[in-house]
Amino acid sequence: MKFFLDKEWYIDTSEFIDLSIGVSEDGVRAWFLDRPRITPVMENGFVGSVAYGGAVNFRNIYFNPHGHGTHTESYGHISKDIYPVSSCFDQFFFNAQLITVKPIIIDGDSVITLEQLHNIQPCEALVIRTEPNDTNKYQMNYSDSNPTYIDVNCVAKLNDCGVKHLLVDIPSVDKENDGGVLAFHHAFWNVPDCPITNRTITELIYVPSEVKDGSYLLELQVSNFNNDAAPSRPLLYKKRKET
Repeated sequence: MKFFLDKEWYIDTSEFIDLSIGVSEDGVRAWFLDRPRITPVMENGFVGSVAYGGAVNFRNIYFNPHGHGTHTESYGHISKDIYPVSSCFDQFFFNAQLITVKPIIIDGDSVITLEQLHNIQPCEALVIRTEPNDTNKYQMNYSDSNPTYIDVNCVAKLNDCGVKHLLVDIPSVDKENDGGVLAFHHAFWNVPDCPITNRTITELIYVPSEVKDGSYLLELQVSNFNNDAAPSRPLLYKKRKET
């Protein structure tokens, strides 16, 4: 189905690129978490599994949104305030840019630097794909691996380009073990001085290698959890010109 952005440009809503990694028992994880558990309810004679003779499948899911699958978070992640990520939005479609970067090794760390963001154009959402890029990202255990992070100096560039929503294929924008400083998080949300409440960070996405860098429309679907982070499903749509 065509959805027109203006008189010239449209998207085909049936042709989306799913950037999400779902929560699953053999899926991606980080932050020293065990695998998520998905188990049928078996209480007081009730059998929550059709395979085991029950009438319905009725499962409990034990997981952490920050470490199991694609998730979006609000400034509440680093504040004393409880600020649900669902409160960040008054719309869910954004002009987006996808870029691919090869992190630089600095003192043994893999870092996305300011120089690598030189070609960013003004946009509401920025999607960063890191190299190397392969499907191992769907099942990676990032715990204790010192994964790639982003230099805090990049925040000024994001501010200049008007980026409200940042999406990355790494477990965090900050270093895994930084003593709790979380410099990028604090700078991006301007916490504690004056929190920017309509900004979000989405982590642990996966951008298929065949998807080209460029301009897209992003639909950012976020579960309505009363929490600073929630599972999310970012979708990219290619912008097409009416002929």
